Amino acid sequence: MNSEALHNSSFLRACRRERTDYTPIWLMRQAGRYLPDYRKIREKHAFLEMCKRPELVTEVTVMPIEQLGFDAAILFADILLIAEPMGLTLDFQEGYGPSLSPAIRTPGDVGKLRSVEASESLGFVFDAVRMVRRALPYQTPLIGFCGAPFTVASYMIEGGASRRFQHTKSLMYSDPETWNILMGKIACASAGYLNGQIDAGVQAVQIFDSWVGCLSEEDYRHYVLPHTQHLISALKPGIPIIHFAADGGILLQAVRDLGADVLSLDWRVNLADAWAAIGYDTAVQGNLDPVVLCCDRPTIINAAETILERAGERPGHIFNLGHGILPDTPVDNVRILVDVVHEHNGA
Repeated sequence: MNSEALHNSSFLRACRRERTDYTPIWLMRQAGRYLPDYRKIREKHAFLEMCKRPELVTEVTVMPIEQLGFDAAILFADILLIAEPMGLTLDFQEGYGPSLSPAIRTPGDVGKLRSVEASESLGFVFDAVRMVRRALPYQTPLIGFCGAPFTVASYMIEGGASRRFQHTKSLMYSDPETWNILMGKIACASAGYLNGQIDAGVQAVQIFDSWVGCLSEEDYRHYVLPHTQHLISALKPGIPIIHFAADGGILLQAVRDLGADVLSLDWRVNLADAWAAIGYDTAVQGNLDPVVLCCDRPTIINAAETILERAGERPGHIFNLGHGILPDTPVDNVRILVDVVHEHNGA
């Protein structure tokens, strides 16, 4: 592995807010169902099986790099893998998404959660990181990731995805002591998990807070921010940290205080305005609406160029979507996007 070429890759330079020859691009869920070759593998293997077999993780992670020329790879995994070694049963039902059982809703439930020895219980992830790193082009960074404490906690409490997060908020408001214990356990386990990925060979990490947009800024600062800060502060130094708060436009000022190197923005905010509010001492990532990639070529080009113009000549912009790529996205449309971004003058 050529460490100098990797260190000077456009993606890692952008994470450090250094100038690049072109704007780097990768997409959340870039290894996914929109790729025909991914679908062929998925027809033969269950999703969770794929996550636990390093050779399949490697094939799927490298696939979009080889086929589409993204500037960074993101490990094929899931944010809820951490829940199994904590004592929960994780299941994925086609069309319904993930479920966790039993639901964690009482002090007794929280007390039963196990501490995680990541090297033992999540070793298959670290094996996959090492295998992927060997398979990737030497200059292509690999991004590891985990779920943020709030999002993982909400899955544990609700038992799956939710619209109202009634059980989650009820526990948070009515029993803050139990809430803090739960969030602390998740933050501690997640720090060990990410540090294991770093030791195995990832060059950056992203923390996904997929459901945090359901909170007010006041509640976020009081109930969530300290635990995400604890997770970030426990990570090994020298590795760029990206934080993604979906639907988090009202939380920008609070999320800025986390100390992440890069803040990933969803499509609901104007990138120029959001970056000004965050401050230019933090890099930003985003923020194309995923639906745009299902439109025609002129629409894709216009939307991408608008975002690039909003980023301006300022170093520190990584192009991405405002959420994961949609399964029915035409592959050729992704190629159009990559070309537009790469052809634009870098910052």
